[in-house]
Amino acid sequence: MKSLLRLIHGLESALLYLLVVLLLGLSVYQIVLRNVFESGLYWADPLLRVVVLWLALVGAMIASREGGHIKIDVLSHYLGERAQEISIAMTGFFSAVVCFIAAYYGVLFVADEREYGMMAFANVPAWVCEAIIPLGLAVIGLRFVFEAFAGLSGRKAPA
Repeated sequence: MKSLLRLIHGLESALLYLLVVLLLGLSVYQIVLRNVFESGLYWADPLLRVVVLWLALVGAMIASREGGHIKIDVLSHYLGERAQEISIAMTGFFSAVVCFIAAYYGVLFVADEREYGMMAFANVPAWVCEAIIPLGLAVIGLRFVFEAFAGLSGRKAPA
């Protein structure tokens, strides 16, 4: 199980690095083409928008893995140890439900995009580019579930 988690973490991190390099590299290349050669790649701007979407969701997945998501923990300073564990579990389950609901609607959105046959850029279907939405939200939701169960047991959640 730990080796599978390490593999998943490595893939997420590699994807994040690849997306950052692609975003920076293609942006600089597009700027040079426009300012020096007065031309550009017609598909670069739509691709960069997709890369930003993927960066946001992959980054959110990694943040949830590392516990780096935004937390409001005013009460945790005043609660006892067991009450803190219950609070962590409750917020974890609530966050998971929100993520799973958003992932569900993400699936509906992607299915609609597939049905309508929209193209994002260079004959790439829009639904392929948007598939990260339900996937990323589902992964984040699962991590919140793990965090909630870990909170109930008083252990650290597996990422």
